[in-house]
Amino acid sequence: MIKEIETPEMKRERLRQEELKINPAGIVSDAFNRVENGNLADLAGGIGWKVIGVILLILIGFLAFIFLS
Repeated sequence: MIKEIETPEMKRERLRQEELKINPAGIVSDAFNRVENGNLADLAGGIGWKVIGVILLILIGFLAFIFLS
């Protein structure tokens, strides 16, 4: 039997589901905190490293244009 390789997204979701089973009321405070602070790890994990690289290149180019002009 072939074991399925667990991706980081799948692991985060599995851990979140396990936490919900253990502490169902804890999700309410987590949701409020996430809205206030954002969650960069989920954002970066969701869009992929190539898109992050392109965004960084555009940002660096934009900053260089502003400072050098």
